[in-house]
Amino acid sequence: MKKILLLSLLVIIGFYVFKQFVYNPYKWKKGIATPEHKLQLGSFIFSQQRGSNGSQSTQTYYYVFKVIEIKGDYVRLSVIRQLSEKNNLKSSDFSTTKQAYNDLKNSIQKITITPILPEDLYKEDSSFTLNNYLLIKYPSLKQSRYYYEDVKFATDSTEYFSLVYSKEKIINKGKLIPWILNNSVTPELAERLSQNIDLILN
Repeated sequence: MKKILLLSLLVIIGFYVFKQFVYNPYKWKKGIATPEHKLQLGSFIFSQQRGSNGSQSTQTYYYVFKVIEIKGDYVRLSVIRQLSEKNNLKSSDFSTTKQAYNDLKNSIQKITITPILPEDLYKEDSSFTLNNYLLIKYPSLKQSRYYYEDVKFATDSTEYFSLVYSKEKIINKGKLIPWILNNSVTPELAERLSQNIDLILN
């Protein structure tokens, strides 16, 4: 009986190792080579990350990004989120709910997503809230409150290396691994901050 249990355990472990290190990487590289899932300017990237929820436990955070710049190995992303309504403020972090995350996988190519200059998000009453200023400057917000920050090239290097990830790691590893400045003027890859990518959509 013990031998059967041990054999079963070994089979399960072997299957897991094969899936994680052989099948999943093969499936990822095959998918990212297709036009529908190829990494390019304008791509949408869906990613999940485990993190602390403020107490002693952890939870899963769901993110949807848009690729807004590709420069060498630098891929700049901007988070897709919704503007709050005046009396219904959304969470201040940039994650979304599991339900909204799954819904966007099926609808993101059909909905209007407005690029907004970061400084415009602080106009009028409160930040990241739909207001008259935004509606006049960005009339497409009348169709949908979804937006992303249209970040321009920054001369300040600290600001530039925000939401900038390695193109090579996205393509070959299926992971978001950020370029950061770690008390240096020379950027480095932070493997410890990696996030798994679920899906890339065009």
